[in-house]
Amino acid sequence: MFANTKATNGFAVDDVEAAKRFYGETLGLGTTDLSEEFGVMSIQLAGGRDTLVYRKDDFLPATYTILNFEVDDIDAAVDELTSKGVELERYEGFEQDEKGIARGPGPSIAWFKDPAGNILAVLQQPA
Repeated sequence: MFANTKATNGFAVDDVEAAKRFYGETLGLGTTDLSEEFGVMSIQLAGGRDTLVYRKDDFLPATYTILNFEVDDIDAAVDELTSKGVELERYEGFEQDEKGIARGPGPSIAWFKDPAGNILAVLQQPA
């Protein structure tokens, strides 16, 4: 039924302006205001996959990873994030190194949060 239908994903935040600064300035993604009145914007992801970001008054942060950014060099990505003041998350059950990276046997991954508390990750596939 929807095999050839364009789909858009999205997620909520409590402060669209803070999200715009974080995704645009800190992460370097393109952002577009769609409705200042209703608190709606989009972020432009590689591959032409725009993602809707919207204000939700009774917002609660996602308790799972909402976006994974696949990178070629996770150490460089983590270093750049931390140089911009982003703190890496640590989770029980994952062995993470001093940088906060959980390495293999699958992809190496490091988690961080946006200003609203939604969980994001950078990951590097094994060579």
